[in-house]
Parts: sequence; C-alpha cells; structure tokens
Amino acid sequence: MAGIGPVEEIAPKDSYLSTAEGAVLEVRDDGLYLDRTVFYVRGGGQPGDVGTISWDGGSVEVVDTFRKDGRPFHQVAEGADLPEPGTPVFGAIDWERRYLTMRTHTALHALSGLVYRDFGAKVTGGNMTPGEARMDFELDGISVEFGRDVERKLNEELVKGYPTEILVMAREIALQDPDLIRTKVNLIPEFVQEIRVVDIKGLDRQADGGTHVNSTLEVGRIEVVKTESKGKANKRMRIRVADAEG
Repeated sequence: MAGIGPVEEIAPKDSYLSTAEGAVLEVRDDGLYLDRTVFYVRGGGQPGDVGTISWDGGSVEVVDTFRKDGRPFHQVAEGADLPEPGTPVFGAIDWERRYLTMRTHTALHALSGLVYRDFGAKVTGGNMTPGEARMDFELDGISVEFGRDVERKLNEELVKGYPTEILVMAREIALQDPDLIRTKVNLIPEFVQEIRVVDIKGLDRQADGGTHVNSTLEVGRIEVVKTESKGKANKRMRIRVADAEG
C-alpha cells in the first residue's frame, strides 16, 4: 500500500454516523481497504464494527474490522466477490450493535470513575462485547455485596445525565493531567503526539479511542453480574446492559 494517503476514519470523530461513502483502495482475498470508512477498527477492548459494503452491482458482508498493515481492514467471508480498486462504495455498519457497544463502553468508563472516586482503585484491564463487559481493578478484595453496592451507586450516577465530551490533547499536556496519569496515559506509545480523551464531565476522564454515547442517560440500567478474584490486588467485575438481548 505504498504511496496511499491516510484513511479517513469517521468513528472516532462521529460515533453516531452509521453510513458513509468511500472508494476501494486495495483488495485482498479476505477483505478490502477503503479511503474513507465509517467502520470502527477493533482496539482498546472494543470490538470492530460489522455491516455491509455495497457498490453498483454488488454488496458484501463485513464480519470484522481491524488494523492491518497500519490501516483499517474490512474482513469479509472467504470467497466473497469484491469490487475492483477505485470502485465507489457505500458502507453501512450494524447500527444496533454499534449503539449497544457505545452504551457498554460508556458504562465501563463510568464504572471506572466511580470505583476510583469511592474506593481509590485503579483499573488494570478490561474488555467488552456489545451489551456485556468486564473490568479489572487494583483491589485487595471483592465480594458479591461489594458488587451490589457498586451496581446501586453506578445506576444512581448514570441517571444524572453526565455529558460525554471528546477532546484531543497534545501529549505533553495530557501527561500533566492527574486523571489521565491515573489511567496510565504514559503507556501510549511515544510516537502518538495527540491524545484522544473521553471526558464524562464530573465522573471520569481517560485517554480512549473508542465510541461512546453523548450522555450517561443513554446507557440505561447496568447490572453487575459477577465479581471474582483474578489474583492479588486484581479483582474483576462483569457487567451487562440490562435491556441487552441474550
């Protein structure tokens, strides 16, 4: 892909846009690259988008989106017919899946902020699928009762409607922000000079590249479905969006 300019990635700028026009840059046996994509690229614990890419005379199902050779790659089913490079295309994500993922992701950030505020515990890891997620904390102990307490507090906070703001900060400024230091912004590779920050105003603030809802009111009710120990000072909480199917 030498000589091809940067790809416009829409999801980090507008999480609510579900369709976009673009053109094919390159085709591989199992997928294709576009010059402009609405599909979120898997990363940071958030899964890649799925959906369809269509063009005059055909369409194909996208089963995953991830970074390959440094650019967003839209993986399709093996043996699918694909358009030629240069073909104008129309991308459409599975919006229901994306929106549920956005709600889940914002819930995780709210959980992180609450547990740090009320219990002083930092996050050690996390992962999510649409509607379900887990987060690990630096806690000496955890119990079912602790999970119930956190669930109650979290839902009390979500209905307050904290707004979510996306910021882009210069690295040297981000490294001076105590909230971002807490969430280990220093682990972001040094070549990244602009840091994207998700700020749930008044509740949580951390470097993050994923998609989020505009307000915690959109998250809905969250259930803490399991608490477990994953070793010394590493305790896990599993949550789900209450109205998620499955």
